[in-house]
Amino acid sequence: MKKILLPALLLQVLISTAQQTLQEKLGYSKDSKLLIIHADDLGVSHSVNEASTSAMEKGSVNSASIMVPCPWFPEIAAYARSHPKADLGLHLTLTSEWKYYKWGPVSPIEKVKGIVNKNSFLFESVDLVVQSGKTAEVEKELRAQIERAKKFGIDFTHFDSHMGTLFSKPEFLKTLIKLGREYKVPVLLSKLALRYAFNINIDSLVSNKDILLDMIYMANPEDYKNGMDNYYSGVLKSLQPGVSEIILHAAFDDREMQAVTIDHPDWGAAWRQADYDFFTSENCKKLLQENNIHLITWREIRDKLLR
Repeated sequence: MKKILLPALLLQVLISTAQQTLQEKLGYSKDSKLLIIHADDLGVSHSVNEASTSAMEKGSVNSASIMVPCPWFPEIAAYARSHPKADLGLHLTLTSEWKYYKWGPVSPIEKVKGIVNKNSFLFESVDLVVQSGKTAEVEKELRAQIERAKKFGIDFTHFDSHMGTLFSKPEFLKTLIKLGREYKVPVLLSKLALRYAFNINIDSLVSNKDILLDMIYMANPEDYKNGMDNYYSGVLKSLQPGVSEIILHAAFDDREMQAVTIDHPDWGAAWRQADYDFFTSENCKKLLQENNIHLITWREIRDKLLR
């Protein structure tokens, strides 16, 4: 009888484990509302760095990601070294989208010619990267960014993609997932969000060892026109059980950020100030509490499930 029961019990345990939600794998109940509030674009400017770290220290933002090729990377790298428990990932970057404020690749230009323009800057649009960039060049540049972050002493907790460039071509996405596995960090992935935003079905690219969020939220220009308070309040009030992420872009509406984002009202200086204002507000904290939302980090996910 024991010989019969043991395999059956083992099978039951395996089935139960396979059916666990991400919340349960992290040690929470399956009806928990878990949320990462995540600031993008650290390293772009002093304004972004200052606002984002302020929102992490004083507000409800609890995660962020760094753009290694950007001019203000050394400042945020110093912050990461002095705040070793901060949840800071890498916002892997293949574009340089602003009109006058530009950056090039970390790799030597001659080794990644397909991802730079005639002035040796990264392309300004995702479409140009997709059209011109070879997968081998993309991987070389991503590795260069990751290794530079390591050299600067950053204990990065996750990878994501600036402007969604790495989600725009299956070969690029496959490379991103491969690098996440190699460096043992989670990658920002959500089946539903990627299918909706990029028309990509990732079922064939992921395994049961990869981390998949339930939902990713990010304001679009129409949401900005209707007011960021309205948009973010609506997200928090309607958040469903699962593990979700809100992506925001914090900066101060100052002369530096106005110059960086000139002729670019979408995701511009005023937009970023509005993001900062909401996520440092008492109203945000109140909504999180009223809707029983528990904040978690990529560091927690990494350390519990991948290390």
